[in-house]
Amino acid sequence: MSQAAIREVTAGVFELAGVLDYSSGPALRKQGGSLIKATAASECVIDCTAVSKSSSVGLSLLLAYMRDASAAGKQLTVRGLPKDMREIAGVSGLLDVLPQQS
Repeated sequence: MSQAAIREVTAGVFELAGVLDYSSGPALRKQGGSLIKATAASECVIDCTAVSKSSSVGLSLLLAYMRDASAAGKQLTVRGLPKDMREIAGVSGLLDVLPQQS
């Protein structure tokens, strides 16, 4: 079983960590959506610096979190996108879609 987690570290800042794959994705999807909806912050950041490995599931999660934030009337940005996620996003044409922080 993959070890992965999402948690709110400060208001509106969520740390996504561990291995993002088919086994961790469903729980992260549910938990992250709930956290985004529940936060009082109007601007959310998904910090991916603690992601150790990701399949395309990681990008799918980020896109789902973007939809969750939009539905809740919140802005969402991504920071610390790891190399493997960046490469998949590049091949998929998603680098322009993901709002990234420097």
